[in-house]
Amino acid sequence: MGLMSNTVLLLAVLTAVLLFVGTVWQWPRLARLTWGTVIARVGLLLATQVTLFAAIGLAANQAFGFYASWADLFGKETGQGVVVDHAGRTEGPLKVVDTQRVEGGGRDPRAAGQIQEIDVNGRTTRIASPAYVYLPPEYFDPAQKTRTFPAAVVLTGYPGTARSLVDKLDYPRVARELVADGRMRPMILVMMRPTVAPPRDTECVDVPGGPQTESFFAKDLPEAVTAHYRVARGPGSWGVIGDSTGGYCALKLALHHPRVYAAGAGLSAYYKAPTDATTGDLFQGDRTRRNEADLRWFIKHRPAPDTSLLVTSSKVGESNYKATLKFIDEVKATNRTRISSIILESGGHNFNTWRREIPPTLEWISGRLGGPIPDGV
Repeated sequence: MGLMSNTVLLLAVLTAVLLFVGTVWQWPRLARLTWGTVIARVGLLLATQVTLFAAIGLAANQAFGFYASWADLFGKETGQGVVVDHAGRTEGPLKVVDTQRVEGGGRDPRAAGQIQEIDVNGRTTRIASPAYVYLPPEYFDPAQKTRTFPAAVVLTGYPGTARSLVDKLDYPRVARELVADGRMRPMILVMMRPTVAPPRDTECVDVPGGPQTESFFAKDLPEAVTAHYRVARGPGSWGVIGDSTGGYCALKLALHHPRVYAAGAGLSAYYKAPTDATTGDLFQGDRTRRNEADLRWFIKHRPAPDTSLLVTSSKVGESNYKATLKFIDEVKATNRTRISSIILESGGHNFNTWRREIPPTLEWISGRLGGPIPDGV
């Protein structure tokens, strides 16, 4: 049974309840002061506490998507890392492995759209990563079979799971409802984690001698998706959204690659790549790379790119609030890079906060890709 399984959670909760009831029931019989009864009481209390915390941890993991599997939890995940492309490889850069319907919609993709699970193989970086692609209902409309669509990459935090963008944050359902309300244009969403070489957190950096993560997102991913789907090819066709680590990546990709990403939205983002046990040495002593991974340094010392940014925070509950205000002021001073913000009165670094920010974020990014929203859309 998987770590995210409801059965595992139910068993943990049931075990905790049974141990609690058993402890209360047996306590009078274990009240004598003997070595055996003392050990039994300690054992029952310890077992109850362990199962209780396990149940709480499993519930939190289901809600926030910290770990996708037992191997991920114990740091033993080895799949979907950086791969070597052999000369005889025949598969293309993108392969659809499954299709699913959008929550709350019917089975007909012409009415509800469709979610496709895909594998992407980077042509230049040799990075392989899974993703989910949301195709709006209009994509399947026979009357619009030649129409192209803007696209947005949607990134999780670290460690995160791509599935949480579908199940927990509901990006496809929210996008479909916003289009139905006339608040955004139909868009293709490419949902994935920024951790393309798990378990390492590469912070969307081209690591010297290691994973070329930034190049994967700036070149290989848009190239593969555009070759497979009807994505618009003109300027302003791509945007990027992310939360936490994904938010930092989204802002960096828009700043470093404005010709690819016309807009980047960072929900609860930070502004400088950390260096810790999960990242390892990202820069190998290269000061230029380190500086350019600091978005505030980049804004001050590099020519301002022609792109649009959105940042979010909250006055109470988010640790990035003061840094976000400073970043806004620094971007405004460039008079070229455009910046918008969503500042909540309160909200923590969690899914509940991001759910409140996703609808206006999708509306914002839609308005910055591919021109004005057509009448009646």
